[in-house]
Amino acid sequence: MANIVVFGSQWGDEGKGKIVDILAENSDAIVRFQGGNNAGHTLVVDGEQCILHLIPSGILHPGKMCMIGNGVVLDPVVFCAELDKLDAKGIDVSAGRMMISKKCHIIMPYHCQMDGARESVKSDSKKIGTTGRGIGPCYEDKMHRCGIRASDFADPALLREKIEKALEEKNVLFKHLYGVDMVDADTVFNEIPPYAERLVPYLGDVSSAIQEANGAVLFEGAQGTHLDIDHGTYPFVTSSNTVTANAAIGSGCSPRDLERIVAIVKAYTTRVGGGPFATELNDADGEYLQKQGHEFGATTGRKRRCGWLDLVVLRESVRLNGPTELAITKLDVLSGLKEIKLCTAYEYKGEQVSYPPQEQNGMAYVTPVYESMPGWDEDITGVRSWDELPENAVKYLKRIEEITGVKVGIVSVGPDRAQTF
Repeated sequence: MANIVVFGSQWGDEGKGKIVDILAENSDAIVRFQGGNNAGHTLVVDGEQCILHLIPSGILHPGKMCMIGNGVVLDPVVFCAELDKLDAKGIDVSAGRMMISKKCHIIMPYHCQMDGARESVKSDSKKIGTTGRGIGPCYEDKMHRCGIRASDFADPALLREKIEKALEEKNVLFKHLYGVDMVDADTVFNEIPPYAERLVPYLGDVSSAIQEANGAVLFEGAQGTHLDIDHGTYPFVTSSNTVTANAAIGSGCSPRDLERIVAIVKAYTTRVGGGPFATELNDADGEYLQKQGHEFGATTGRKRRCGWLDLVVLRESVRLNGPTELAITKLDVLSGLKEIKLCTAYEYKGEQVSYPPQEQNGMAYVTPVYESMPGWDEDITGVRSWDELPENAVKYLKRIEEITGVKVGIVSVGPDRAQTF
């Protein structure tokens, strides 16, 4: 079986966790390659819901090796809480079946304080909608070469030195720019030992483990393509590269190892937080999608903005990621709509364009060009094959294939693992 990369093709929340959970069954190892606990993967197995923020979804499959790559920023408090939650469910979370890259950067308390302080001084129109989990400031320290890496937890002297160095500049900002309390290095250092004791046994060489895997490796990202720090709707983006290419960089393997690439596509479009959203619906149809799809963020609990499927956004995702197939999720949510619209192009500066504008905030000035298709009334949550789908649902999927040039390989018609074919 080929190695697989799973990526979100929209603004996240496409249902990656469920698809990863399904694909993990035939994989030897599952690797999380970027992001932090600012993303939640919701899985429903036999009617029971499980939300994970850091630990790969494959942990629910006995005997699978789960790894957290160097491209992830890890909050040790959240990681330990997830260990406890899974352990309470009787799931094996021992160091023998889970590994954290020694190169993985650690989210420290001062990163969360910096995140909150910055967002609090912005006007509402300037707020990015950050989760306040310290993700961005942690990635900043990584680039600034003063970050705390997971391996530092095994070297207390080095850890203490790096905390003190990291706080020199931050405390000036806390006191003089944001007017909040400075952070004491000793206090931070003294909070670490209980977490270090639990974390250190999981440390290892993820790059070598991937190379030595006996079977297929499944690479799992967070968020979506249009939250990518380079290719997303900047500045309303996340702090890492979410595109497929980062699966290699963020886990420590060759791009040649990435063979099967699965684009997760929600059957409509949603977005959490600020930023332009061309197909957003502030009407009865938007409210219908929100309610039928139970669209609330797994991490923040915020109501998701909803709109028609944006094929301009999806076409760009295909260009950037090179998917070998599409996995369509939440198709069942569209049941009951008499008319369904697809955005096939934008009007921008007097011209019709097929890809998003490349200028900053250009997406805020586009007008969607829609194509209407007839909906269907049938409840499809019990459908288990392509042939059982209503005719109009099949036409909808085939139109997506035509416009993107990529075949549909997986269809999800409900939240449970079994509601997939």
